Amino acid sequence: MSRAALLVLADGRFPAGGHAHSGGAEAAVKAGRISGATSLEEFCRGRLHTAGLMAAGLSAAAALGIDPVALDRAADARTPSPALRVAARKLGRQLLRAARATWPSAELDALGREFPKGAHQPVVLGLAARAAGLGPVDAAYCAAYESVSGPASATVRLLSLDPFDATRALARLAPEVDRVADRAVEAARTAVGEGVDALPAGSAPLLEIGAETHAGWPVRLFAS
Repeated sequence: MSRAALLVLADGRFPAGGHAHSGGAEAAVKAGRISGATSLEEFCRGRLHTAGLMAAGLSAAAALGIDPVALDRAADARTPSPALRVAARKLGRQLLRAARATWPSAELDALGREFPKGAHQPVVLGLAARAAGLGPVDAAYCAAYESVSGPASATVRLLSLDPFDATRALARLAPEVDRVADRAVEAARTAVGEGVDALPAGSAPLLEIGAETHAGWPVRLFAS
């Protein structure tokens, strides 16, 4: 295993399409829930322990070799918002393209055939980590970090927030990212024997509502 592969997969410059999505930050900024560094940290903390934990669990499970079709159904069941499901599949399709070009894999090829319009991004992420020779811990960390780094980067653009302040907010969340990754991997290992119902299913109603509102805007900076 090359741990350096994790740096490639988690790099914001990896061409997986994440730069076009704000992780709900654009809707939160317009609603006044994010107005500066402090509220950004609070938003990211909530996202990390709900959507981030769910994504990390799915990614870790995929890296462990759990059936990706079952995982994709589990992701659908955990994503009430149609807008978020569409966004997750678009991101999954783009990530799959990048991963197949970077780490050719029969499992990634099979996933592309099974989901020509895209599987949920966390499922693809886990299989991409597996193809790169990484394990469930790596996949969980990548998913958990993405859940907060995306909104932080987007808020810099949306509010002209000082990048140093946004980065400090991410650094303050680092111990919680550790805990979320650990919980996700533990749940994924349980799911190997007990099925996908053992995976996290945290609820984030404001993210879901915000996504549906955001999808109807005639003008927006980010796709989601």
